[in-house]
Amino acid sequence: MAIKVLVVDDSSFFRRRVSEIVNQDPELEVIATAFNGAEAVKMAAELNPQVITMDIEMPVMDGITAVREIMAKCPTPILMFSSLTHDGAKATLDALDAGALDFLPKRFEDIATNKDEAILLLQQRVKALGRRRIFRPTVRPTAPTPPPRQSANAVLGGTATHAQPAPAPVRSSPATSIRPSGKQYKLLLIGTSTGGPVALQKILTQFPANYPHPILLIQHMPAAFTPAFANRLNGLCKIEVKEAANGDVLRPGCAYLAPGGMQMMVERAGVTGRVKVLAGSAEMNYKPCVDITFASASKAYGGDVLAVVLTGMGADGREGARMLKSAGATIWAQDEASCVVYGMPQAVASAGIATQSISLDNMAESILKESARG
Repeated sequence: MAIKVLVVDDSSFFRRRVSEIVNQDPELEVIATAFNGAEAVKMAAELNPQVITMDIEMPVMDGITAVREIMAKCPTPILMFSSLTHDGAKATLDALDAGALDFLPKRFEDIATNKDEAILLLQQRVKALGRRRIFRPTVRPTAPTPPPRQSANAVLGGTATHAQPAPAPVRSSPATSIRPSGKQYKLLLIGTSTGGPVALQKILTQFPANYPHPILLIQHMPAAFTPAFANRLNGLCKIEVKEAANGDVLRPGCAYLAPGGMQMMVERAGVTGRVKVLAGSAEMNYKPCVDITFASASKAYGGDVLAVVLTGMGADGREGARMLKSAGATIWAQDEASCVVYGMPQAVASAGIATQSISLDNMAESILKESARG
């Protein structure tokens, strides 16, 4: 049975175009359209759609208010459409805080290389949200694309082997069952995509100001959004959070967010680690790419890394995590039940790379226990 979709936008052209694209996929069906947030709230309650696409700026009731009301009355996976501006980024983050799960630029062609890819991108996002078996409004937001056409191994000249996936994923572990390994880490890596903004906020706001290691964050997100996201996290967290810049020296208790549209790598000279930000290969679909950052960390820090793969579509992070594990690093994945989309964590867990599969509710506590210096 097709996934039922409600399309909400004050532009008749955009409602029609989104509806056409959604209905091209036999697994999707637009059951209604609405031209403002108030109408969307009413239709959501009456029609029970499985996914809602929502504009932000609308008359009568804006999209953020509509998201809050829908989440309170009839929680439904919501995909926001946003302008690629600073104000659009802030509004989108507000919508994710309100309960929306994902977003796309209002001109989603802007993040695709061609028209066909843009169409597929929208269809994939809607299907990913519509396939959620259980909706949990406490786990929300963002943004991946189709699988990369080229692996991090090819780009970076890595030599990691491509082992066959293990037959069974790791079981989810409660925080109380996580016993610190006693390893002395020098770096924490966190990679994520759809659902990542809220997941990262939930985790990082629990870290103390004296967290003992530098943190690299790789979140699939457009270039216009990462400065606003870093600023928001910095205002909410005890640790410092900043958008990474080329040449940044890694400091304990500071999180460096990979800039949208770029690749973030890490280099090391003696005890000093530095961030390297570059455009990277045009053949990489993900910018930033979790595989790229993870792979560079495997060369710079070897086994002195704790790497965590959170909610997201696709398999970005699997090959970089494989390289890290080969170097002796510790790899964890978010568990299926707490993911918005169980794609990236599943890829790592199913391949036998992750040693723990942990709920989002327990992730911060688990990281803090494992990161504590003996």
